Amino acid sequence: MTQRRLAALIGTPIEHSLSPTIHQAAFDAAGVDWAYAAFDVAAGRGAEAVAAMRVLGIAGLSVTMPHKHDVATAVDRLDPAALALRSVNTVSWDGDRLVGSSTDGAGFVAALADDGIEVAGASVAIIGAGGAARSVIDAVGRAGAGSIRVINRSTERAASACDLAAMARVGRPDDIAAADLVVNATSVGMGIEPADATSADLPCPVEGLQPSQIVVDLVYHPLRTAWLVAAEQAGARIVDGLGMLIHQAALQQSMWLGTVPDVAVMRRAALDALAARSRRADDTGR
Repeated sequence: MTQRRLAALIGTPIEHSLSPTIHQAAFDAAGVDWAYAAFDVAAGRGAEAVAAMRVLGIAGLSVTMPHKHDVATAVDRLDPAALALRSVNTVSWDGDRLVGSSTDGAGFVAALADDGIEVAGASVAIIGAGGAARSVIDAVGRAGAGSIRVINRSTERAASACDLAAMARVGRPDDIAAADLVVNATSVGMGIEPADATSADLPCPVEGLQPSQIVVDLVYHPLRTAWLVAAEQAGARIVDGLGMLIHQAALQQSMWLGTVPDVAVMRRAALDALAARSRRADDTGR
């Protein structure tokens, strides 16, 4: 009888993470004897969690904030994206060595491909210059984007993010109108229902959005953000942020198991979990 294998999430806070739900759903659907746990690990102790992974034989690790940089310094080897970003969201085994990877950006590109959207040759406008934005810049650069414009309140941070891709330049809000693909990679609008949103809950003015564009919001709570509603009203094609979450997790499982999980199962599990949260919130508000 084989021993059940364990994968885990480390971060803080983690109580609202969808990772345990979507990973366990995929394990169960694949019929593999794996379990997925979540450990709240205090800031500054990410390297200790990697050491514990070695000692306990944990088969795979998902890493979220605030540990992505610390874990990058604690593994034996980094994949190209993790090396460029100095950030790790996945740890897997290669023999007796631990490999740190970053699947966020690749998950974003995979999610677009799943919707029939090609990045190669596209002009891309990315709003934000934080960790999520940097992952997307790196990934769309690797996927052959024609141009990337990084729009951020801090031009210094935008310039730093542009170092990740040769075709990236610091942009301005006016550049959004000329882009094929527009991505909100900030947290603006998170937790705000469109009916309650104000202009402060939009990552930038929506007047420049065009019917020919594809507009993506990496926020997935709510699934239809005020930004996406405004983009849809402008005639643009919209893509929610859940796809990136699902596909980056699918890439993690591919590294751990060597097989591709069922992303449809993972998305259904995530949608069910989000619906349950909304029901609980409604009940609490009564």
